[in-house]
Amino acid sequence: MSDLVNTGRRGRTVPGQPDMWAFVLFETLVFTGYFGFYLFSRAQNPELFLRAQADLDLRIGVFNTLVLLLSSWSVARCVQSTRAGAYRAARRDVFITAALAAGFLFCKVFEWARLVRIGNGLESNDFFTYYFFLTGIHFVHLLIGFVVLGVIVYQIPRGRPRSSDTQTLVETCATYWHTVDFLWVLIFALLYVVR
Repeated sequence: MSDLVNTGRRGRTVPGQPDMWAFVLFETLVFTGYFGFYLFSRAQNPELFLRAQADLDLRIGVFNTLVLLLSSWSVARCVQSTRAGAYRAARRDVFITAALAAGFLFCKVFEWARLVRIGNGLESNDFFTYYFFLTGIHFVHLLIGFVVLGVIVYQIPRGRPRSSDTQTLVETCATYWHTVDFLWVLIFALLYVVR
């Protein structure tokens, strides 16, 4: 009977370390505040926000969203591969995730440069202040994500059995990555889609 209870408990555990979930909750609350300020400002001057939003290229936003969703898929594959002891596949998935993230960052810098070139900077109007602030904060989180991916590569064992600590660390890092991707989906919806 005790085996059944323990198995039931293990089956219901949340992946990763509890500290990361506290961080996820904190980040979600902080970004909820940012989004609230954005929506309040938008409600104060909807015409300005609509005009400014028209300068964004929806195709770039959609492309970046798909790239980050693919990166979430590849980091999830890394977790599954690590659980299965397929460490070579896990490393490959981490490098795929990093390549996708680099593609996202490159497109974001290209998009920022395009917007500045046509006269839309950080201080152009309220919409672009929010746009550059939110996408900039997300950019920094993604750069931190490269460090997280490096931790995964360092922790994946090379030819030795994995420990539960290793699996927990990989899951914790993947949780961070999924959080950054989730925040982008919300930023994309607010800045590019909601009219």
